[in-house]
Amino acid sequence: MARSPTLLAMDAAGAACSVALWAEGRVAARRFAAMARGQSERLVPMIGEVMAEWGGGFADLDALAVTTGPGGFTGVRIGLATARGLALARRLPLIGVTSFEVSAAAATAAERSGRLGLAAIDSKRSEVFMQLFDGNLSPLGPAREIALAALDAALPRGPLMVTGDAAERAIAALADAGRADAVAAVAAGPADAALLAERAALRDPAAAGVAAVQPVYLRAPDVTLPQPARPARPR
Repeated sequence: MARSPTLLAMDAAGAACSVALWAEGRVAARRFAAMARGQSERLVPMIGEVMAEWGGGFADLDALAVTTGPGGFTGVRIGLATARGLALARRLPLIGVTSFEVSAAAATAAERSGRLGLAAIDSKRSEVFMQLFDGNLSPLGPAREIALAALDAALPRGPLMVTGDAAERAIAALADAGRADAVAAVAAGPADAALLAERAALRDPAAAGVAAVQPVYLRAPDVTLPQPARPARPR
């Protein structure tokens, strides 16, 4: 049996900031803080705290891991930039895992049994980001952004286990559509680096590469580009 890798995982993509150290098949150190903004100030100190608690150094790591989104545009960029910078500076493989997979992993095996998994992530609009998973956490179809009113029609029949920070909104929308077979996982909420670490540990660090880890946005950022200055009118 292959040795479980030792890796440092970080997430800043959603409504939280978290870091976890995975060693010897378990989470050895962890920090988690719910926050709507401020990840850029908190992520690097969290990394230092987790590494200090663990007691090892970057030379003892096999890889780094980061959530690739979707989520907040700024948070996704912060997490990826930090992870890429560390990976290049320390010459470590970088493993990217979507926020959907990390969120879906919040449901226990017992909760997933006999149900499809719906990972629902807040888009900061009336829509949600969503992706379906089977009981083994394998994706069933592509991820998408969808209006809550259209959610029921987009999903297959049958019981659903809902995770993610938009789980309650998704369940309420399904209930409004007359569907009562969707329930939230006990640990549903923002993505957690502890779950990211667990999922990333299943990947082969030797197959990971910094360039292959790309952000998942699903839509263009909510920014307005500056307009070119108009020439002054002659007096």
